[in-house]
Amino acid sequence: GPRSLSVSGTDEHGLKIQQAAAAAGTSPAELCERVSELFRRALTQAGVAYTDFTRTSEPGHQRAVRHFWGALRDGGVLYKGSYEGWYCTPEESFLPESQLAERTDAQGRPCKVSLETGHEVHWTKEENYMFRLSAFRDPLQNWLRDNPRAIFPDPFYQRVLRWLDEDLPDLSVSRERSRLQWGIPVPSDPTQTIYVWVDALVNYLSVVGYPESHGAWWPAVHHVVGKDILKFHALYWPALLLAAGLEPPERILVHSHWTVRGQKMSKSLGNVVDPSVCMGQYGVDGFRYFLLRQGVPERDCDYYDEKVVKLVNSELADALGGLLNRSTAPSINPSNTYPCFSECCFPKVLDSREAKGTGRASAEDYELVAAVALLPAQVDSYFKGFQIYKALECIAQCVRQTNGFFQRHRPWKLDRRDAAEQLWLDTILHVTLECLRVYGTLLQPVVPHTADKLLSRLAVGPGERGLSDLTFLARYDGKPCPFEGRQLGPDTGILFHRLGKS
Repeated sequence: GPRSLSVSGTDEHGLKIQQAAAAAGTSPAELCERVSELFRRALTQAGVAYTDFTRTSEPGHQRAVRHFWGALRDGGVLYKGSYEGWYCTPEESFLPESQLAERTDAQGRPCKVSLETGHEVHWTKEENYMFRLSAFRDPLQNWLRDNPRAIFPDPFYQRVLRWLDEDLPDLSVSRERSRLQWGIPVPSDPTQTIYVWVDALVNYLSVVGYPESHGAWWPAVHHVVGKDILKFHALYWPALLLAAGLEPPERILVHSHWTVRGQKMSKSLGNVVDPSVCMGQYGVDGFRYFLLRQGVPERDCDYYDEKVVKLVNSELADALGGLLNRSTAPSINPSNTYPCFSECCFPKVLDSREAKGTGRASAEDYELVAAVALLPAQVDSYFKGFQIYKALECIAQCVRQTNGFFQRHRPWKLDRRDAAEQLWLDTILHVTLECLRVYGTLLQPVVPHTADKLLSRLAVGPGERGLSDLTFLARYDGKPCPFEGRQLGPDTGILFHRLGKS
């Protein structure tokens, strides 16, 4: 399709980075260099491609942040004032009393913690620059009412609307430089450091060339964010953009979290899942498939090893891999070709109920063909709608139907010496391979290595793997099929090896 950017990266300023570096006996810059590289490595290992990896400590980003601050200042939305409240350093955020709980610390002393994360908060009083967030209630409400799909899924959209009906206090957008040196100084006021979230959010602009050339991309951008940072992205960021004379992003796609056996991941519980270990256990494709197949954006999903093994074995190894192995086995396809389709065995009908007696295909076979014909558009729509799990559910259902088709007609029982039987055998294999070709094409963004292996086995060339020109079972509609009679690719063995218990 059209040119696009896929941006990831690390936001690197703030008090928690400054404190972590001091505790580790290193400089903030050295700590960020090391940790940023870990994220890069994790993305590469997971097969996640990006066009840009932005780091907020880069000079180009810092220049963009200073310009953005100037736009806010010139717009008259900043003022200096005394601010006090409960500050959570790990979240880099002031929290109201309603979001706090009473706990005891490791020494048994009473303390206050964030309800959301359990992190301890500390009372902080300082003179900061404030942003007139309260002035943007009406513009934000108008934006959301005019764009009901601006925040998706809907429960998060509704949550932001509720926030806009509550108190909307002005936002502290700087910290005293004496407390926070690791950050971008406020232009023309060296006693203050720009608040880490204002700095970090501007990365979406700096990466597309703000302040000179961002107009080629902005505001046609989609943010993908965790639900824990929804307020920063869906309330503060759009307000800051409007204040700087820019439009809010086109869409904010929000995902929930993974729990482990019903519990939140936490270092103290020792239940934090290491993705690199998982990729070693289940393979990159196995791990990606599980997360995308089971991850529902609007609610937290539960993770445990047995669940991964069961799903991946069932759908990738057995259903998809088994179907490919059976339909390309030398015993059933000795010529190792993409067999021909016979219209007399599988005649086109307008209604599957008319199929009785006209050929060898049953009503269920026509249902399969209809389902797979609709699949590319269905999957495309779900991908665009950030409902990847629904797309994979549809594919898995069609894979099950195709296995049923193959099992129902038992092609291994057909007598090749009989010309009519040979025609039917070839037709069964042709339909099966056509279904597999569609599944392989649609699964490329999810399981790239497995999809490539499948399509290569079917001799589908690199230029024949796009979604836009994906045509299923052309011969059923009386059109030529470019794959018919083609020699299949080399047998590379099992498509996806079954996982053992970890």
